[in-house]
Amino acid sequence: MGALGWSRLQFGFTITYHYLFPQLTMGLALVILIFKALAMRTKKKEHADLARFWARIFGINFGVGVVTGIPMEFQFGTNWARFSDHSGGVIGLTLAMEGLFAFVAESAFLGLFLYGEKKLGDRGHFLAGLMVFLGSWLSGYFIVATNAFMQHPMGHAVAQNGKLVLANPTAYLFNEWAFWEYAHVMSAACITGAFVVVAVAAYWALMKEHAAHARSALRVGIALGLIACMMQQFPTGDRQGKLVAQHQPVALAAMEAKFESSTRAELAIIGQPNVDERRLENPILVPGVLSFLAYGSFGAEVKGLDAFPKEEWPDNIELLYFAYHVMVGLGTILFAIMAGAGILLWKNRLERTRPALWVLMLSFPFPYIATTAGWMTAELGRQPWLVYGILRTTDGTSKGVSAGSVAWSTLGYLGLYSVLTLAFLFLIGREIAKGPEPARA
Repeated sequence: MGALGWSRLQFGFTITYHYLFPQLTMGLALVILIFKALAMRTKKKEHADLARFWARIFGINFGVGVVTGIPMEFQFGTNWARFSDHSGGVIGLTLAMEGLFAFVAESAFLGLFLYGEKKLGDRGHFLAGLMVFLGSWLSGYFIVATNAFMQHPMGHAVAQNGKLVLANPTAYLFNEWAFWEYAHVMSAACITGAFVVVAVAAYWALMKEHAAHARSALRVGIALGLIACMMQQFPTGDRQGKLVAQHQPVALAAMEAKFESSTRAELAIIGQPNVDERRLENPILVPGVLSFLAYGSFGAEVKGLDAFPKEEWPDNIELLYFAYHVMVGLGTILFAIMAGAGILLWKNRLERTRPALWVLMLSFPFPYIATTAGWMTAELGRQPWLVYGILRTTDGTSKGVSAGSVAWSTLGYLGLYSVLTLAFLFLIGREIAKGPEPARA
């Protein structure tokens, strides 16, 4: 594996690990705001306690997310210098705005929320929580807008030296792809936050600890999770899929391992892609559904991989296919779990149904896996392009960095992140053990 392969592996590893933290941060930002609003409205102690408890979890998660995000910024210069030189005149806008505005607001007001409640009062404390929420979600938009440009370039022009420059900031910032990708990403973040909150609440309920707090957390988490799971599928997932069909049809064909173009295209529920023989083995197919999902008509033609030159195919169709189907399958399972929990909650039976509590407690890794698979689908589907249709991945690396150097730094990141993981789990476990109720003097 050469320098290109190692650079792709390193960035894939570091960004996958890093994103485990922002996806929870963005979900918890909304959860904290909800609990704070409920505390102000109902005057119930458990709501205020839960807002403080999840703010402490947020702070730990946020700190580790910052540390793990720094190496990615360096990689733009060390491993992907030609990409940065070629596209920096465009994507530099959103990357700078994310750091200067969103990140600063989020971190500053997080400190006020964690340590300034007594001096700020209820309204001021709620405002601090609101700014944490807005900073967190605005930060997410700037990053997604950057990625959306790489998926569907808008608002740029090509200068005389061949580099990209920003020609229309409005088109760049409000790219249709960015809007729907952002909505899809944020609903996934809310699902992650909801499942983590519900998992901790289910643990308290099973241990018969903090009963009032567990009850409130279950209600808020399940309501948020159910709404977010529905939004994840429609309209955000539906619109994202239609944009892929419209602008990246070769990626759609690879995601479904569809090797031949056809009308009334079938949806593959399961199967194993055989790229060498250009067929899907052992498939379970639903006729016409792919045509409807992609183009809104059961009779629409869906192009297969045979309609595109092989050099334009994604370079790892097998991994792309399975990542996509893992994402879809887990999304369906997550919705079913939240729907079942919602029914039990509505019937006032959830806290007495221990098997359901065990399911809720143990299912929190699923949103992380589903989100990781979703990002893998987006990034593998864009290949062989860094900026779709403009800059190929092979043309974006740094010429002066050897494969050995990238491999060595990758091993360094692996060791560092292993230590960070242990520290993170220790700190989170300690907070959960303390519980949501403030210690008595």
